[in-house]
Amino acid sequence: MSARRTLIVKDTHRALWYENGVLLRVLEAGRYELPSAVALPFLPDPPFVETVLVDMRERELTIKGQEILTADKVAIRVSIIVQFRVIDPKAAVQQVSSYEDRLYSDVQLAARRSLASMSFEDILTNRNKLSGDIGRDVTEIAARYGVSIIGADVKDLVFPGNLQEIMNKVLAAERTAEAQLIQARTAAEMRRIDAATQAQIEREQASSRADALRRSAEAEAEALNARTHAEVAALRQREAAAEAYATHPALLRLRELEAMEALGRSANARIYIGFDKHQDEE
Repeated sequence: MSARRTLIVKDTHRALWYENGVLLRVLEAGRYELPSAVALPFLPDPPFVETVLVDMRERELTIKGQEILTADKVAIRVSIIVQFRVIDPKAAVQQVSSYEDRLYSDVQLAARRSLASMSFEDILTNRNKLSGDIGRDVTEIAARYGVSIIGADVKDLVFPGNLQEIMNKVLAAERTAEAQLIQARTAAEMRRIDAATQAQIEREQASSRADALRRSAEAEAEALNARTHAEVAALRQREAAAEAYATHPALLRLRELEAMEALGRSANARIYIGFDKHQDEE
């Protein structure tokens, strides 16, 4: 009985099964027995079995320091990081000699194509476009050899020395301008709040003054109305008395006597009584 070999495929990997150089199947995670390569008398030669393990986990590939010319002929050194994973182990092994090397080259070329179509100013103001262009280009190409691109991002951009200094000054000026803009907006907002507060105070004060004037006018009107009613009542009383005196003259005479009696109680009162002229002559 020939000795057999054992192959263990982990969950994180897949294995390609070759017999006599021909790919027959893709092995999922598990334990597999490989036939012995030792030939026995009177038996057909066993097939020669080879296995190739393929890592299916998500990984990163970093492309460092690629010097590329922009559309306006500025040399920029760019570093790119790509997250990827193998989704088709058969294509990853069969279609290219090394899918990692091929991915490295494809990312380089995609970065060159994208940067060659962008100006230096475009790169400064829209760095995400560069990452997006690289991701789209590489995703389509890598799918042909069984690799899925999860993300592609520009990690670093290095400019020539003079441009780096200019860029630093531009960035500092932008930060200063942004800080000044924030301060101006804050001051304007504070002035708006102060003006709104003052306007509210003035409205409340005006409303209070109007209420006070209204209450004062209402009180004065009520007092005038009360005086008018009192005067009307007094006039009506006088009118009634006059009518009574006219109808009953004795009541007027009685009123006169009462008045004289009241005056007689005062020591300072002076009473002058007139007599008819014909009585003096007599």
